[in-house]
Amino acid sequence: MQGDSTVPSSSWKKALSKRWVFPAAYLAAAAIILTLVWVYQDASQKTLKPQGEANVSESVQSSEKPATEGKDGEAVEVTANAQSMIWPVADDVAVSIVKPYFDETNPETHQEAMVQYNDTFTPNLGIDLATADDTMFEVRAALTGKVTRVENHPLNGNVVEITSGDTKTVYQSLNEVKVKEGAEVKQGDSIATAGRSEFEKDLGNHVHFEVYEGGKLVNPVSVLPQK
Repeated sequence: MQGDSTVPSSSWKKALSKRWVFPAAYLAAAAIILTLVWVYQDASQKTLKPQGEANVSESVQSSEKPATEGKDGEAVEVTANAQSMIWPVADDVAVSIVKPYFDETNPETHQEAMVQYNDTFTPNLGIDLATADDTMFEVRAALTGKVTRVENHPLNGNVVEITSGDTKTVYQSLNEVKVKEGAEVKQGDSIATAGRSEFEKDLGNHVHFEVYEGGKLVNPVSVLPQK
């Protein structure tokens, strides 16, 4: 038994006594460690890659969603809201504001922006446009949109309302209305001529113009181009 154990021990000693054994063992161990590290990193990258791609995809979809979703009518509303409003009168007509909008934040204009009807004074909810010589003039659509109301009001005269997305423009004191409810109009289209109303009969021939954004009344001058 002792003779058998001596032979392997002697063989191991002879093998370990050679110079290349230990460097070779170190290199083999280093190669194994590097291989394990590389395999672990590659597995980690493959695991994380789909999550990163999903995040990028979600970001792209989120940025494109407002422009692509919705019905055709909603797409038209976005386009209409992107328009810059124009004055509701023909370009070649010299008109001016004869009664301003009642601005609560500007007390200096309160007196001239009040409308008197009989013995009652009412804040002016829009602006009134007229010529210096009281002549009739063409009234046009300030924005592209759909005619959502055509009415003959006992006090305000003929009324036309045009809806353009979240914006509504209202034209009162009209004569010779040229559009019908439900019709589509383009910006600049002629919708009527200026006329008279019982409520503001002292203004003569004029157009009363109101603007609503998101259901809230706004000063038309704040959204119209500077003349």
